[in-house]
Amino acid sequence: MSERDAQGVIAGVAELLPVLRERAQETEDTRRIPDESIKSLQETGFFKLLQPRTYGGYEADPVTFYTAVKMIASACGSTGWVASILGVHPWHLALFEAQAQEDVWSEDFDVRISSSYAPMGKATVVDGGYRLSGRWSFSSGCDHATWVLLGAPAFAGDKPVDFCTYLLPIADYRIIDVWDTVGLRGTGSNDILVEDVFVPQHRALSFQLTSKCRTPGQEVNPGPLYRLPYGSVHPSTITAPIIGMAQGAYEAHVEHQRRRVRAAYAGEQSKEDPFTRVRIAEASSEIDAAWLQLTHNIDELYQLACQGEKLPLATRLRVRRDQVRGTERAIAAVDRLFENSGGRALKVGTPIQRFWRDAHAGRVHAANDPERAYTMFGTGEFGLPVENAMV
Repeated sequence: MSERDAQGVIAGVAELLPVLRERAQETEDTRRIPDESIKSLQETGFFKLLQPRTYGGYEADPVTFYTAVKMIASACGSTGWVASILGVHPWHLALFEAQAQEDVWSEDFDVRISSSYAPMGKATVVDGGYRLSGRWSFSSGCDHATWVLLGAPAFAGDKPVDFCTYLLPIADYRIIDVWDTVGLRGTGSNDILVEDVFVPQHRALSFQLTSKCRTPGQEVNPGPLYRLPYGSVHPSTITAPIIGMAQGAYEAHVEHQRRRVRAAYAGEQSKEDPFTRVRIAEASSEIDAAWLQLTHNIDELYQLACQGEKLPLATRLRVRRDQVRGTERAIAAVDRLFENSGGRALKVGTPIQRFWRDAHAGRVHAANDPERAYTMFGTGEFGLPVENAMV
């Protein structure tokens, strides 16, 4: 992707932010992203940032993608979350066999794919592929997608033989509307129900291949973007919007405090309060640190891939360490600001409380378990074997 193309997408996203900000409450109230918002994001080229050039995509560097995600999430947490999730799936599809990519993109480069990777179903090995059944939760943005990626173990008889991601068209699954939550309410992260569906072999991708960064899709997509680890790209896709939410909360808090008068303190203006200024400084530093670590690490991996070099395990472990740390920093910043926002910030419809709820909802995603990521990093530091697909 040329610098000009990247700037064009970023500029298009920037122009959308005021509208996304205005729609944030509507997004929450309706429990889904408005169709108009998805259409507008599509028109900027955002969803094609990580899509292969072969299929009309930009094949951009990942930092450009995460930057756009952060911007969107700073306007509306739910929209940023869904944009990030739907936006990373073209990258994942590019790792599948060429026929799977052809199945999805042969007639329409704008097809969108949702997902639910947790092993909530079961696949059975049969001739030519698998029989898949199960009910998966948390498929963010599924109402705006016509394909889905689902994770499940594969069994030969009673014996588990693999763990794969399975690609299914909308005709093979049903969406069950269950999403009613305290945070990220607008993401429409509903359930996916699959009842004994045949999945051809080419629409399944083993996590064993993914974790080794050796996938069949690299035959048709040899670029450096598709040699990056799933365990680096996907978890960062979860943290980037949370950092964006923290940035949105920060901007909302500063604007709120600029106008706020504290009746309990004899009408003191908050902007004159030195303690308010301290909290703002602390929060902004945490947000900046989270973002700088995330983008620095991902860019380092990407540059190594561009040079055709091996991606060191130590670097991959650092990516995961700082990814979960980035989420922690963002949450700490949001909490610090929210604590000092006053009672009026609790009113339904105010941005600060919505960002606070959305960020905490994103925090509970499995990719943000700090103890697991920190344990992996410490294990690597001692030179012990690290056996985890999410690295």
